[in-house]
Amino acid sequence: MNSSISDNSRVWVYLSDKELSAEEEQMITADLHLFLTEWKAHGTPLATASQLTQQRFIIIAVDEDVYAASGCSIDKQLQFIKETEKKYNIHLLNRLLVAYQQNNKVEVIHSSKVQALLNEGVLNENTLVYNTAVSTGKEFKQVFVSPLKQTWLNRFITHKV
Repeated sequence: MNSSISDNSRVWVYLSDKELSAEEEQMITADLHLFLTEWKAHGTPLATASQLTQQRFIIIAVDEDVYAASGCSIDKQLQFIKETEKKYNIHLLNRLLVAYQQNNKVEVIHSSKVQALLNEGVLNENTLVYNTAVSTGKEFKQVFVSPLKQTWLNRFITHKV
């Protein structure tokens, strides 16, 4: 396991529905390290990188220039994430959650609330939003954090004439 995510890495981003405590972060980081150390595809150890950041995000990457993750190995990763959810009483697989920056903190809402928060002025087109759908190291580096107007959420922006 190395610490950097290469441009050609395959990336998975998991967003926690609740802010993790420092203790939870340490324990999850240890669990993640153990999992990645043992993670293999067809018996071959994978070249991995990971980050636990902003008390909300678990990022896992596999350098596919070294060896690609297989369907079975991806299933094992999903099993690890589900076990992590259960162990720490968090949700990591809800793709309807939206994370954004406000006052140097990550806030998380259900996507159904985006329009209301735009109308109230809590969010605007320049609010920094986290793109949990990135799938490569290059995307992760370039667009993981982007202004709302440059994400799929831009459809909620109403332009007044």
